Amino acid sequence: MILNELIPVLQIAVGPAILISGDGLLLLTMTNRLGRVIDRSRQLVSIMKHAENEERNNGEAQLKILLHRGRLLRSAIFMAATSALLAALLIILVFLSVLMKWEIGWLLSIIFMGSMLGIIGSLVSFLRDVNVTLHALAIETRHPS
Repeated sequence: MILNELIPVLQIAVGPAILISGDGLLLLTMTNRLGRVIDRSRQLVSIMKHAENEERNNGEAQLKILLHRGRLLRSAIFMAATSALLAALLIILVFLSVLMKWEIGWLLSIIFMGSMLGIIGSLVSFLRDVNVTLHALAIETRHPS
């Protein structure tokens, strides 16, 4: 392959490479949030060992919310990671299609759409986590312990 043929391929590969970078930042944010959920859950379990009935009930309700948030974040992380993996696969297939002279535009389109669907799903789960967090905060501020 000569350099003149490689430059357009590199230009095409830049988009998915930027997508991988964006996915990485989303993953960093989401894994940090998941870590905080896990830390708070462990803290609550420790507090509940020595708690009275009302405080124990409050802790159990909080743990239920934290478990729900953890599941939402796990889903968001899975979809963002899938999106990044599909984008990486897309870059490899773009280069292979040029090197091997494969006519697989349809496959590249499907993989790109899959990557975008992963991002969309990830962001929807992330937004649901934010809403659950704000709902839990509203409950706590109305009913201080």
